Amino acid sequence: MHPDSNRPAPRSAAPLLVLPNWIKAATRCGFNIQPLFEQQGLRIEGQLENLWIEPGQLAAIMEACVAASRGPHFPFVLGETFAFEYQPDIETFLATSPSLRDAFRVFDWVQQLINPLVRASLRERQGEAALILQSEAPPPHRRHMIEAMFASTFKFTHRLLDDRLGFRRLRLDYPTPAHAPEYEAFFGIPVQFDQADNALEFDAAMLDAPLPGGFPLVHEQARVRVEQRVRELTHQQGLAHELEAAFRRQPALLAQPLAQCAAAMGLHARTLQRRLQDEGLQFSEVRERARHAIAAAWLADPRQNLETIAERLGFSDRRSFTRAFTRWSGQSPSMYRKSLTQSMH
Repeated sequence: MHPDSNRPAPRSAAPLLVLPNWIKAATRCGFNIQPLFEQQGLRIEGQLENLWIEPGQLAAIMEACVAASRGPHFPFVLGETFAFEYQPDIETFLATSPSLRDAFRVFDWVQQLINPLVRASLRERQGEAALILQSEAPPPHRRHMIEAMFASTFKFTHRLLDDRLGFRRLRLDYPTPAHAPEYEAFFGIPVQFDQADNALEFDAAMLDAPLPGGFPLVHEQARVRVEQRVRELTHQQGLAHELEAAFRRQPALLAQPLAQCAAAMGLHARTLQRRLQDEGLQFSEVRERARHAIAAAWLADPRQNLETIAERLGFSDRRSFTRAFTRWSGQSPSMYRKSLTQSMH
């Protein structure tokens, strides 16, 4: 945790603006969360606006909270009690959204401002829509992040639609957990495990149905303020963080030369190099770090073979990828994948 507002935020970190939500959820689950932060070597000091947490620490805290809960399943409670207390402009943006499609824009900001381990996308086909969640956290942390995000999605969508919901089914890509009976009791819809993805299915007509709280003028003003806050935080974290985020959004950039990556970020190649050098980094270092992080996330998905992962990461072949991953992590991609599988059992 980094309380000094004059220091740059750690790369890939997220501002811990939602700490009050975690405290409330822990209280409802019958435990004090402070010792769990201390066990991870995290100290809460200074203003919440200046606290940052690394994704790995966030995942470890989630796992500790699940183990410490004496009552309901912690991720469900965290999602259900979630509120944008330190981001009131996001709350305003949601409350005044003219449609659910527009409200779902909030997921981009959630990844940047709250949880960098989970990203969301919409898929539509033949009158059906699905909110797809993907997590870069390793198992079993990934499952708990997905649970919390779907729980909060239910909460806010209920509020936006005034309980006129049309959710059909929840599909999850992990094995049936021991607490599976709690899912349908909590979500109230059919839940299926061992599926191809993490998807909340619903009628596509819900996306563009007018919402009762729609207020375009206030909604647009809130959007502008949120995006300004995102820009401020991105600048605080530095260009290297911004470049890594670009690689995560567009993995195809990993195979492109520096000039093309710079252009994708709206910069000249020399400007990108100079600004990275100001942060003590080279373009190749940032790209390698991004490749390592993305590779680790993709290896957690057994459906992705090593040849495909190597190609998507911009390697000439599987052997080149294997050598690089072994250098990064100390073990081959196959061994890393095996260790992830063992950790789930």
